[in-house]
Amino acid sequence: MSASINRREFTALLAALGIVLPLGSARAAARLGSAVPFSFEGLVEAARQKAARPYAPPQTRAADVLERIDYDNHWKIQFRPDHTLELGGGKAPIRFFHLGRYFKDPVGINVIEGDRSRPVLYGPDYFDMPKDSPARALPEDIGFAGFRVMEEGAEKDWLAFLGAAYFRSSGELDQFGMSARAVAIDVALPTPEEFPRFTDFWFAPSETGTLTIYMAMDGPSITGALRMDCDRSKGVVMDISARYFMRKDIARLGLGALTSMFWYDQSNARSGKDWRPEIHDSDGLAIWTGAGERLWRPLNNPPSVMTSSFVDRDVRGFGLMQRDRSFENYQDDGVFYEKRSSVWIEPKGGWGDGTVQLVEIPTDDEIHDNIVAYWVPLTPAKAGDAVAIDYKVHWLADEPHPPAVARTVSTRVGMGGVPGQPRPKGVVKFVVDFEGGVLGDLTVKDGVLAVVEASQGRISGVYTLPVVGTKRWRAFFDFTAEGVAPVEMRMFLKNETATLTETWLYQYHPGRLVAVD
Repeated sequence: MSASINRREFTALLAALGIVLPLGSARAAARLGSAVPFSFEGLVEAARQKAARPYAPPQTRAADVLERIDYDNHWKIQFRPDHTLELGGGKAPIRFFHLGRYFKDPVGINVIEGDRSRPVLYGPDYFDMPKDSPARALPEDIGFAGFRVMEEGAEKDWLAFLGAAYFRSSGELDQFGMSARAVAIDVALPTPEEFPRFTDFWFAPSETGTLTIYMAMDGPSITGALRMDCDRSKGVVMDISARYFMRKDIARLGLGALTSMFWYDQSNARSGKDWRPEIHDSDGLAIWTGAGERLWRPLNNPPSVMTSSFVDRDVRGFGLMQRDRSFENYQDDGVFYEKRSSVWIEPKGGWGDGTVQLVEIPTDDEIHDNIVAYWVPLTPAKAGDAVAIDYKVHWLADEPHPPAVARTVSTRVGMGGVPGQPRPKGVVKFVVDFEGGVLGDLTVKDGVLAVVEASQGRISGVYTLPVVGTKRWRAFFDFTAEGVAPVEMRMFLKNETATLTETWLYQYHPGRLVAVD
């Protein structure tokens, strides 16, 4: 992920810019330029034509001044609420971010009125800044870095666009965490990852939701035009139409990309150096396959970069989930990990053959976004190709379409063998809890069995039992590895009549320190 600003600084920067002051009359205060024709079809055609031309990187103006606007100087520059842009009868007040060291290239901001659009004209008076601020030396038409959408009444924001082609939402539980982005290009390949950027935005009231945003995207290998209809009701749901055009061959084009952070949880807590029991924005990847199978893959903090691929056809959905909602398991009343959004990608129409890929990058702190998930079409993206996809992004507390079967609620790893007896060397015990569906109504007489497989090694001591005082069932098994290569594991619960749970997947790295919860 980009190293220009770390994750903690980025989050703190957004929060620092959120000072709440009374909302003024935005249309009168946000200065607009002359009207020009606008349509999504025109935006798409412009992206198509741009892809046929060589990439022209942005020419950063006043770079030396912007470099002096570091984190401390940036948060002191406050947007003036009386310049708020109001849309949709006040349903979507919009405020802007100032440029600085970490966001040096401005974006175009425009308002749609019918079939025409008008640019929002920047002026330094949009911001309050200290008398000694380096920003006072910038040109008076330098432009905005990005924007955020406020709740009605402007008490807080629920959507933010700042940097590259990323966007973030506070979701159903009102807590910013992970990010989404338009595309992920060449993640975890020997070549450098590419980060295209949104260059221009257009805003319009939504006919069905809260706000419609159009975006132009540009990068060395790709251009794009996107339409995002945002609904701020139960959580946040974005209905996206994306049209991409390739300037160059792209080895790995990730669509519907999500970016998150996972340091440790109860399965690998000994690898964490912090006092808090768990630290993560997401704890697993959920997939609803085209064939209808539900998969749950707990996240890892691996010893080296790992890419896991889940081949599918017409995937029904996937997402990075935060299933653990107990404050007791995090103990952080500053960043509230238990409130971080689960983010689910729901394809519209068939996406065909391809792969859900999960990239896990080692980390030793919570400031790094080290988890990426996305869809890779089977057919590689070549120069001159066009890709059109439509999908929804759900920022919720849980999956928008929960499975009827039981779900995984915890994964624990510890010493193998039997307590009170000599522990066998090289054996680890896996303990996985499931809850939901009909599972909670079953007893030991109903013949609940665990079906366990592993890519190598020996499985032993498999059994299941209901967890006393709960609706959960717990599966146990011991595992002995036959080497040091990562082991792919698979398990689900069943009885004679039905499959009772989603499929639990796990990537075990033999020899790594394990934890006993």
